[in-house]
Amino acid sequence: MIYRGRFAPSPTGPLHFGSLVTAVASYLEARAAGGQWLVRVEDLDTPRVVPGSADQILSTLEDFGFEWAGPVLYQSTRNAAYESAIARLLSSGQAFPCSCSRSEIEAAQSHVRLPGEDAHYPGWCRNGVREPNRALAIRFRVEEEAVEFEDRIQGQVSIDLTTEGGDFVIRRRDGLIAYQLAVVVDDHDQGISHVVRGVDLLNSTPRQLVLQRALGFEHLEYAHVPLVIDRNKMKLSKSAGAGALDLQRPTHDLWRALRFLRQSPPLELRLSGLSTLWEWAIQNWQVHSLRGLREACEEML
Repeated sequence: MIYRGRFAPSPTGPLHFGSLVTAVASYLEARAAGGQWLVRVEDLDTPRVVPGSADQILSTLEDFGFEWAGPVLYQSTRNAAYESAIARLLSSGQAFPCSCSRSEIEAAQSHVRLPGEDAHYPGWCRNGVREPNRALAIRFRVEEEAVEFEDRIQGQVSIDLTTEGGDFVIRRRDGLIAYQLAVVVDDHDQGISHVVRGVDLLNSTPRQLVLQRALGFEHLEYAHVPLVIDRNKMKLSKSAGAGALDLQRPTHDLWRALRFLRQSPPLELRLSGLSTLWEWAIQNWQVHSLRGLREACEEML
């Protein structure tokens, strides 16, 4: 199998240190395997897109010496492919229209949810739309089974989707395509074989695995890297004023990213050129150094 990895930022602002860490890990996994690394801009959630930030992110990646294969793919140009996949799932009965609003689903919850926990869909429209005159979402019908996979960093993962949110949205009531479907279709169409991304997306993987199976796509290999957090245990890229990159010293921030990824880069490489540091990093990349690590605080140098 030819290794094809990717980095898929959302253009909601400039690239931050947490995103740089993920980009570096995915790039090194691909390059160390002698494979290809692609870039995709995930700009489907139009209300959150910041104008100009996609170009800014790509420029920053170039400043840091990343080299990607082929043209950049923009999700905003891919609606026909997503609608085709949805039509297949509706035709097979593996998806269904749903009129339920978020507020109704929230009001039906039987327990107080933990931070980040999805609201559980009660299944009201599974056997027919309750309110056909409303705008309709499309949901994927999940089965009563645990979805299991081996993550190269986080180890064995098992999640029962019937208890973790239930039937999930693949097209929103406002017509926007949901992340879970778009990423599956894009990964397939781009020939992606391996996904390296932040551990905050670990719980999305079972949803993507069942979509891959339903659409007849190959299952991918996954590795979820630890999140960079600040001293208050907040995700660094979301912390006010934190995580900004020094574009005047890209080697310095790349060295910091390698240190965070437990690669133990030699101190003298902080003052080397980018090509020298990348060469060392590719030759010495060890993903097992991150085994089981979910988050860590990056001490500013």
